[in-house]
Amino acid sequence: MLAPRSTSPNPERYVIPNLRNACRILKLLGRQRKGLKAADLARELKVPVTTTLRIMSTLCLEGLARKVDGRFELGPVLIQLGDVALAGTEVRDLAQPLLLRLTELTDETSHLAIPCDDRALIVAVQDSPHPLRAASRPGFLADLHCSATGKIFLAYLHRDRLAGILEENVPVPRTPATLTSVSAIKKEVDLTRKRGFSLDNEEFHLGVRCLAAPVFASDGTVIAALGITAATLRFPKDRIPEIAAKVNSIAQELSRLLGHVGSGGS
Repeated sequence: MLAPRSTSPNPERYVIPNLRNACRILKLLGRQRKGLKAADLARELKVPVTTTLRIMSTLCLEGLARKVDGRFELGPVLIQLGDVALAGTEVRDLAQPLLLRLTELTDETSHLAIPCDDRALIVAVQDSPHPLRAASRPGFLADLHCSATGKIFLAYLHRDRLAGILEENVPVPRTPATLTSVSAIKKEVDLTRKRGFSLDNEEFHLGVRCLAAPVFASDGTVIAALGITAATLRFPKDRIPEIAAKVNSIAQELSRLLGHVGSGGS
């Protein structure tokens, strides 16, 4: 007897190759703040240079990319599109007053991140009153292995595929303190889950310490990470318990607003 034919559509069947390549190029440019030449894009994505140039000409015409000094970078239209996308993010809207309260409690810059393309996307920032700040701005994509928010996602979303994540996104040593080996990052992931918060101990920027806690949705899934960024002079190691308690308290409140009941679990 013949097996019944599957009625499930194959998503690959409807893919437009060069449209997909354009999307991949935009994502790649988002990770390269200094921009990339056409040859670099073609080599990275394994696309012919002529095809890459046609794609870039179209993206530039639509304002999604621009060419500066021979390098392509993201275009201004994406700012508008990004603002519209962020405006529709429920967790960001709910977090805004809580970030303000966290900054008032700690006197430091607070921020919210969501997972995006195996990175942590900063979607909201509440600046501290201090004139010297080291926090990333909304729209910044942080590496998972060396950012506090990224470590939350490694610990709660990607623990079961940690080796694969690190193979696809080879850990880059940002500072001498950056953890780059799979064993060291796995140990950090386990520690993060055990204590319920993550730390960036000068791993992304020297002289900067960050701490983050998970934000849970109603089904218990971690959908965001909330944390603070501060200079190590103002955030020495002996303040970690105090800061962790405040960050966790605000993260738990945001989780409750999202319908989560309970302490999160591991």
